[in-house]
Amino acid sequence: MSDPPAPTAQLRTILVVEDDRSIREMIARALGRRFRIIEAADGLHASELLKQMPVPALMISDVMMPRLDGFSLARLIRANEKLKSLPILFLTAKTSPSDVLQGVSLGARHYMPKPFKLAELVDRVEKLVT
Repeated sequence: MSDPPAPTAQLRTILVVEDDRSIREMIARALGRRFRIIEAADGLHASELLKQMPVPALMISDVMMPRLDGFSLARLIRANEKLKSLPILFLTAKTSPSDVLQGVSLGARHYMPKPFKLAELVDRVEKLVT
């Protein structure tokens, strides 16, 4: 039997930035019992949310998105004194060695390729946040 979800005020916040609504919602459902999930449909939406909210415990971001891609979002985050230590997990189909190197150079704590196993993502998130 699983534990009931913690009251929202006690949950750590994770920002999920993904332009594919079904993937974003699947991640939110999988992590929603243990974390407070804020969703953004692209990097621009995420950058606006980050200006208004407390720094989340983690940001999970796709790389290829309209308006502002994940790498550009990471550059904005690293240039912001308040956000520069925000842990980032890239979840993306961009998996060439140069893409992975770029993600890591932008401060990603982890770089997961798509398609991914949801259980593996949940495990990585729990390790990164605790």
